[in-house]
Amino acid sequence: MFRLMKALPLTLALATLSIFATSCGSGSSAQARFVNTIPNTGVYGLALDVEVNGTKKFGPVTFPNASASTYTSVAAGSDTILGLQTGTTTQVFSDTTSLSGGKQYTLVATGFASGSGGFVTLLTLSDTNTAPAAGNVEFRVIDASPSGPSAVDVYIEAEPFSGNLTSPAISALAYTQTSSYATIPWNSGGGGWAVFVTPAGSTTPIFSQTFNFGGQTTTAIRTLVLTDVQGGGSMNQAFLELNDLN
Repeated sequence: MFRLMKALPLTLALATLSIFATSCGSGSSAQARFVNTIPNTGVYGLALDVEVNGTKKFGPVTFPNASASTYTSVAAGSDTILGLQTGTTTQVFSDTTSLSGGKQYTLVATGFASGSGGFVTLLTLSDTNTAPAAGNVEFRVIDASPSGPSAVDVYIEAEPFSGNLTSPAISALAYTQTSSYATIPWNSGGGGWAVFVTPAGSTTPIFSQTFNFGGQTTTAIRTLVLTDVQGGGSMNQAFLELNDLN
């Protein structure tokens, strides 16, 4: 009887600790944004509504587009992400992901919706929006183009640029992969940068695009997303640009 009474406080303490931990976990949240890069838009009516654990958080998100450059609060932990044809209950995709409280994420739906391959992949990408040192900018690239080369190189050259491509800032980036953040000094000439995309190992551009942001005493970060053209079949000749930090 005496040993039972001694054990009782420990049991109550453990139960109280369990309840406290559960309560803290259920109240935590993460920040997320959603990017629609599913190219066969005719299958789902051009846009998606996206639910997180049964609650609509994003939408309508057209192709190729993002919910916003800002973030939306979502529950931390194991989340069910459901993509629906906008304004309906018709399911386009369903997946689960794990998000940590207090962190920022980019969720990217890529691949092909049901009716044309029936394959959608949800990428969960952890964002680091900490400002680089003053006078620098950062680029990150997401390859969400299912019809592009098996891997690409990305060159970032200060404008005006008229030389040969020699050293990629991002090498051998494959479909569904995300690069590290490439830190680039601000272009003191004020012309920004030409960003070239080539097949991995080649210096022949698929396309190039010019960006101009940041400053000598300011910082900025951009995420650039590679997508297909509408309907699929080839890579889009322009990035989808996400303004992470300006």
